[in-house]
Amino acid sequence: MNPFKRILVPVDGSETSNRALEAAIQLARAMDGQIRVMHAIDQMMYVSGYEATVDLLGTARTWAREALDEAMATVKAAGVACDSLLIDELGPRLGESVAQAARDWRADLIVLGTHGRRGVNRLLLGSGAEQIIRLAPSPVMVIRPTDLA
Repeated sequence: MNPFKRILVPVDGSETSNRALEAAIQLARAMDGQIRVMHAIDQMMYVSGYEATVDLLGTARTWAREALDEAMATVKAAGVACDSLLIDELGPRLGESVAQAARDWRADLIVLGTHGRRGVNRLLLGSGAEQIIRLAPSPVMVIRPTDLA
């Protein structure tokens, strides 16, 4: 029996996100699984008052699609089945979006990179990985930055 057939990987193009994707690829190959890469845009991060002159959300969507396309190309080049999901609805926080995506797709595992924020940065920015771990309906594998590993 294969416990990790459906692996969900939130991606953002960062080093730790890319390391998480590589770990997910190795697992998917070993378990004859498939990967869904996803990105959730937190629209509240793009509410700045400058929306009339700069399309920050449009830029974020373009960047997110590029990150997803790059991740999918990496997975497919490794010979693993893959699809993608972009979530850009107003309201849910990152952890809620990832947990809902995992439930909807019936993911067996979530693999994600953490930025390893500490102190004031963690207090101000929060921990996306912590939210996901707390809300996830399935096991979560967290890949730490190389400077913390």
